[in-house]
Amino acid sequence: MSETITISPVTRIEGHAKITIHLNSSGEVEDARFHVNEFRGFEKFCEGRLVWEMPGITSRICGICPASHFITSAKAGDDILSIGIPETAEKLRRLMTLAQWVQSHALSFFHLSSPDFLLGFDAHPAKRNIFGLLEFDKEFARRGIRLRKFGQEIIEMLGGRRIHVPWAVAGGVRQPLEEIEKNQILSWYPEVKETAKLALDTLKTIHIKFQREIPSFGNFHSLFVGLVGENGALEYYDGNLRIMDSAGNIIADKLDPKKYFNYFGEATESWTYLKFPFYKPLGYPKGFYRVGPLARVNICDFIETPLAEQERKLFKTLAGSSEAVNNSFYYHYARLIELLFAIEKIEELMHDPGILGKHVRAKAEINSLEGVGASEAPRGTLFHHYWVDENGVLKKSNLLIATAQNNIAMNRTVRQIAMQFIERKKITEGILNRIEAGIRCFDPCLSCSTHAMGKMPLEILLIDENNNIIERKLR
Repeated sequence: MSETITISPVTRIEGHAKITIHLNSSGEVEDARFHVNEFRGFEKFCEGRLVWEMPGITSRICGICPASHFITSAKAGDDILSIGIPETAEKLRRLMTLAQWVQSHALSFFHLSSPDFLLGFDAHPAKRNIFGLLEFDKEFARRGIRLRKFGQEIIEMLGGRRIHVPWAVAGGVRQPLEEIEKNQILSWYPEVKETAKLALDTLKTIHIKFQREIPSFGNFHSLFVGLVGENGALEYYDGNLRIMDSAGNIIADKLDPKKYFNYFGEATESWTYLKFPFYKPLGYPKGFYRVGPLARVNICDFIETPLAEQERKLFKTLAGSSEAVNNSFYYHYARLIELLFAIEKIEELMHDPGILGKHVRAKAEINSLEGVGASEAPRGTLFHHYWVDENGVLKKSNLLIATAQNNIAMNRTVRQIAMQFIERKKITEGILNRIEAGIRCFDPCLSCSTHAMGKMPLEILLIDENNNIIERKLR
């Protein structure tokens, strides 16, 4: 008989999900699926709210990456006001975005993934976490906690608190940065640079340690999508969309992110709340793509800061040719390159005289009934699309989230790992953890990702006192 193995919940990710592994009668893996269990209706209950309120509302989508949402929401508001924001306001928004990258990337590597790498995939689950890591290498874990704190403190300085900050607004930001705060940020150097380099050095030893396993961690062809600067540089706040194929060919470039809906569609499946975005010219599911650190480091021509650019060049050698780096395991490497870039770029901004300007907000009335904001969240390209009436009241909204854009790739990753490691129903805790680790490569944020309204899957089981299923109903 065929059999289904369920991993529930998937651990050390943001949000609630499960993985089902489907075996045939011979005990071989036939399929594996990543199911998102939670549903959150932000797209729907934002209707009727004023566009000026949206940055504060959407920052509550997630406690891990709220800054990415309120920055992108404010950019959609800029578009509706048809307004250019003050130079200082853009620099401060960029600073906030970089701080979000630092705290999120540090969390992903040090807290969520490094227990697997340093303690081993087969380590006991009770130890395979940040507390076990503290016992194993207290200084390494402490440095990771400190690095995340650096990003969080910048967010708090700018916005007044670390999460759900109503700081960015349509037209700019609410308040400027003070010189005492700038000096406080600079006081963290060179500690944070040293920690970022330590993380990269550690990861390179991990590449050697797991060289036999890495090829099975989501190694397949796909498209890569992200924003790049006008000169092809790694971008995180503005820029145009670029699409690259797995061979490293740029198949579309300088696409206007405000027209994202012309390029990407969204499909649904009955077994998950998470949608499946795809590149329209190739259709679903052939047009699936990846976003986030792996995509951004693949598609950019260079990185503006010297240390990160040096690492990018090493990263590109992983493909052994001009091809893109297609293995999802290397999300970790790309993530740490971006972490180093963000630290370098924050330091650069701190020495920019314009960062202390006092004119941080422009004001205007509603000048357009539709607006789109786009930026690079830690997990990938993020779009907020709003439709309003003449008073600025939202009639409709659409949020295209990075984790959703990686959905097909995540499903392919868990299937590939399951097929590689599961043989004849011989399944250990370590094998199940490897399958979960495939999801952690993408650092998914499920609270951000499940907003669509419509027919959603629902399963109800009626179970008797002996744990027998009496009736099963599906909606």
